[in-house]
Amino acid sequence: MLYIVAIGWMFVVVLMTVVEATAPNGSLLGAFFTFFLYGVIPLGLVLYLLGTPLRMKQQKTLQADADPHNAAVIPPDSSTDATR
Repeated sequence: MLYIVAIGWMFVVVLMTVVEATAPNGSLLGAFFTFFLYGVIPLGLVLYLLGTPLRMKQQKTLQADADPHNAAVIPPDSSTDATR
Protein backbone atom coordinates (compact mmCIF):
# COMPACT_ATOMS: atom_id res chain seq x y z
CA MET A 1 0.00 0.00 0.00
CA LEU A 2 2.82 2.38 0.85
CA TYR A 3 4.48 1.88 -2.51
CA ILE A 4 1.27 2.75 -4.37
CA VAL A 5 1.16 6.09 -2.55
CA ALA A 6 4.87 6.66 -3.24
CA ILE A 7 4.44 5.92 -6.96
CA GLY A 8 1.42 8.22 -7.12
CA TRP A 9 3.29 11.02 -5.37
CA MET A 10 6.28 10.69 -7.70
CA PHE A 11 3.92 10.76 -10.70
CA VAL A 12 2.51 14.07 -9.50
CA VAL A 13 6.01 15.43 -8.84
CA VAL A 14 7.20 14.41 -12.31
CA LEU A 15 4.22 16.19 -13.85
CA MET A 16 5.01 19.29 -11.78
CA THR A 17 8.62 19.09 -12.97
CA VAL A 18 7.59 18.83 -16.63
CA VAL A 19 5.26 21.80 -16.28
CA GLU A 20 7.99 23.83 -14.58
CA ALA A 21 10.49 23.00 -17.32
CA THR A 22 8.15 23.70 -20.23
CA ALA A 23 6.32 26.76 -18.88
CA PRO A 24 7.15 30.11 -20.51
CA ASN A 25 8.35 31.52 -17.19
CA GLY A 26 9.83 28.21 -15.98
CA SER A 27 13.40 27.01 -16.09
CA LEU A 28 15.33 23.78 -15.94
CA LEU A 29 16.87 24.87 -12.65
CA GLY A 30 13.38 25.37 -11.21
CA ALA A 31 12.36 21.95 -12.52
CA PHE A 32 15.43 20.40 -10.90
CA PHE A 33 14.63 21.95 -7.52
CA THR A 34 10.96 21.05 -7.87
CA PHE A 35 11.86 17.41 -8.47
CA PHE A 36 14.29 17.15 -5.56
CA LEU A 37 12.57 19.40 -3.00
CA TYR A 38 9.03 18.10 -3.63
CA GLY A 39 9.82 14.53 -4.63
CA VAL A 40 13.11 12.83 -3.91
CA ILE A 41 14.01 14.30 -0.52
CA PRO A 42 10.56 14.10 1.17
CA LEU A 43 9.75 10.70 -0.28
CA GLY A 44 13.14 9.31 0.67
CA LEU A 45 12.70 10.57 4.23
CA VAL A 46 9.19 9.13 4.57
CA LEU A 47 10.17 5.74 3.13
CA TYR A 48 13.23 5.62 5.41
CA LEU A 49 11.21 6.43 8.53
CA LEU A 50 8.37 4.06 7.71
CA GLY A 51 10.83 1.28 6.85
CA THR A 52 12.58 1.50 10.23
CA PRO A 53 10.44 -1.16 11.98
CA LEU A 54 11.10 -3.64 9.18
CA ARG A 55 14.86 -2.99 9.29
CA MET A 56 14.86 -3.43 13.08
CA LYS A 57 12.97 -6.71 12.78
CA GLN A 58 15.43 -7.99 10.17
CA GLN A 59 18.38 -6.93 12.32
CA LYS A 60 16.99 -8.77 15.36
CA THR A 61 16.41 -11.87 13.25
CA LEU A 62 19.98 -11.79 11.95
CA GLN A 63 21.37 -11.30 15.45
CA ALA A 64 19.28 -14.16 16.79
CA ASP A 65 20.54 -16.43 14.00
CA ALA A 66 24.16 -15.45 14.63
CA ASP A 67 24.01 -15.89 18.42
CA PRO A 68 25.06 -19.46 19.31
CA HIS A 69 23.44 -19.24 22.76
CA ASN A 70 20.00 -18.91 21.21
CA ALA A 71 20.44 -22.00 19.04
CA ALA A 72 18.04 -24.82 19.67
CA VAL A 73 19.57 -27.64 21.69
CA ILE A 74 19.45 -30.88 19.75
CA PRO A 75 19.43 -33.95 22.01
CA PRO A 76 22.07 -36.57 21.21
CA ASP A 77 20.98 -39.48 19.11
CA SER A 78 20.27 -42.45 21.39
CA SER A 79 21.08 -44.99 18.68
CA THR A 80 24.78 -44.13 18.65
CA ASP A 81 26.89 -45.09 21.64
CA ALA A 82 29.78 -42.75 22.44
CA THR A 83 31.58 -45.36 24.62
CA ARG A 84 32.50 -47.70 21.77
